[in-house]
Formats: sequence, structure tokens, C-alpha cells
Amino acid sequence: MKDKTLAIVAYCTIIGWIIAYVKYKETPERSPLVRYHLAQALGVFIAGIAISIIVSIVARIIPTLGSLLSVAGLLPLILLIFGIITASNEAQRPVPVIGKAFENKFSFLN
Repeated sequence: MKDKTLAIVAYCTIIGWIIAYVKYKETPERSPLVRYHLAQALGVFIAGIAISIIVSIVARIIPTLGSLLSVAGLLPLILLIFGIITASNEAQRPVPVIGKAFENKFSFLN
């Protein structure tokens, strides 16, 4: 697969991320573009899980506020779409809001 394709696939569910990661590790010349987007996508997935847990706890405590915060569940989807657009442009820009936090993390990707 081409680097651009692997970078895009990394944002398509956890299974897509695993496929992109395996293909990335198999290639002798590891692309910095793919590595960057693997890290960004994994960061978005982790943040999505954290948001889901927080929203469910708040919904148990304050049901009215929980229904309003359920819209926050769309944030990871929006961030994944931004990531796909960035990957399709072959750019290495962080996803909005949380991308900077995951730029130099995940040393296992090296």
C-alpha cells in the first residue's frame, strides 16, 4: 500500500489502525507520514474512549447534563474526519484540540 493510503486507513476504526500498523511495521522504509498519522489516530481513539467514560459517569450523576454532553460523543468522529482530510493531503498537521498532546508519544511506532 502507498503511504497516503496507510495514513488514511489508520483513522478508519481500530481495526483499520491495526492493519495500517502491521503494514507500516512490515515495510523496510518506514514513512514518517504514516508514523505521524498512526500516532494521531491512536490519540483520537484513546481520547474518544476517555470522553465516553466521562460522559457516562456524568450521565449517571446528573441525567439532564448527561443528555447535553452526549453530543460530545461526536467530537472523536469529527477529529477522525479532520485527520483523514489531513492524511489525504499528505500533510503532518495535528488534529484540532488534542493533536499536539500526541505528537511525540507512542515510542513503539518508531
